[in-house]
Amino acid sequence: MHTHQSQAPAGVQSRRSFLKSAAAATAAAASTQLFKTPVYGQGAAPSTGRVIGANDRIVVGFVGVGPQGQLHVDKMKANADKNNVALAAVCDLWEKRRELAKAKIGGDVKLYDDYRKLLENKDLDAIICATVDHWHARVAIDAMKAGKHIYVEKPMSRYLPEAWEVWDTVKATGKVFQVGSQGCSDAKWHKAAELVKEGKIGPLVLGQGSYMRNSPKGEWNYTIEPDLKADSINWNEWLGPNIKTRPEFNADHFFRWRKYYPYCAGLLGDLFPHRLHPLLLATGNPEFPVRVAALGTKKILTDKNTPGTPIRDVPECLTLIAEFPSGYSLMVCSSSVNEQGLPDIIRGHIATLYIGGNTVELKPERPFTDEVDPERHPNLEPVEDIGVHQSNWLSCIRSGKTPNANIELAVRVQTVVSLGEMADRMGITCHFDEKTRTITDGSGRKVEPANYGVLKPS
Repeated sequence: MHTHQSQAPAGVQSRRSFLKSAAAATAAAASTQLFKTPVYGQGAAPSTGRVIGANDRIVVGFVGVGPQGQLHVDKMKANADKNNVALAAVCDLWEKRRELAKAKIGGDVKLYDDYRKLLENKDLDAIICATVDHWHARVAIDAMKAGKHIYVEKPMSRYLPEAWEVWDTVKATGKVFQVGSQGCSDAKWHKAAELVKEGKIGPLVLGQGSYMRNSPKGEWNYTIEPDLKADSINWNEWLGPNIKTRPEFNADHFFRWRKYYPYCAGLLGDLFPHRLHPLLLATGNPEFPVRVAALGTKKILTDKNTPGTPIRDVPECLTLIAEFPSGYSLMVCSSSVNEQGLPDIIRGHIATLYIGGNTVELKPERPFTDEVDPERHPNLEPVEDIGVHQSNWLSCIRSGKTPNANIELAVRVQTVVSLGEMADRMGITCHFDEKTRTITDGSGRKVEPANYGVLKPS
């Protein structure tokens, strides 16, 4: 490997110069394309809520404190002094969960069983939403309209039309929006994006990743707590206004909702966002997809090993392929019945990035080994952590900067997720036009986006 151009043969030096020029052109193109990093609040319509200075304490409320919401309480409490935040309010339909969160926080914490009442609390600056998926968009929209900044767990919405409503509300209110894919605050993905934007791997070709699990009793078959009764919660409120089928109170649905389509897209809603958000972030210029195909299977039927639970609606294994306008394509797999996954890789024309642990490695493609030097970037920090992701959001509330998992990235990922669900359940390939937001199949026939009651069962 030649380390200095002056020592390289003329042909190699010429090719190095060409590749440097190509890299510069790639980086310039990336800087002028669609995905920008706007400063929140600039040009936005006035909204309620106080202006928060660099040294002001941020007052936070929580909507939804099931297992994930309790984790958010734990992380926010642990970093409260460092982040200069006060944990002041909790909303959940189940009193048991409200009281548990209150005990963890300590002090004077206001409790609510209706999130709309919580949003009327003028003392609150920001909300963390960790509800069931079909409530994500509604809570996020109402929170921003009430003048609150919002951190909403992934996915940002159950269906794509809701995602656009969230997008519109962020633009209208100027509130800081963060989606809860904490991998986006992992330094390795930002290093990968830096290398891509510098043109180090040339034009993007193909990315891959996976999120794999395995369980003999079936993923998401959480313990059904016996003290939850029909009169313990407002079941109609849990179902919300959009669910078209209105089942009677069902503890299996309450605790194991990720298994059922009306409430969740299964692997696509739970695990895919953990890979899609960082893999798109790492391109340096996240795009909307132009074509998405997906194939899900459900043959192991692990639910049979958990007595009393029905067989899930959602697949146990799913593979998704997405194509983007630049020609880049992305393959992501997820499973709840096998743990052996694909390594995270981003392939370019002249080099490939291997992303794992806290390290990013750049390896030249064979035809370009004389012109491209390998690189290894180890010990990158911070690593993936919910507390770090929360801190990024809080910092952006104070500075007005764009958070790592911002609305522009989130709506692109939700487009992939929603088209993937449609492709799998309808047996079609979904084509997407970002300018008109229309979906068509391979024959050019317009397809209505999946929504409550549109894509059965719902």
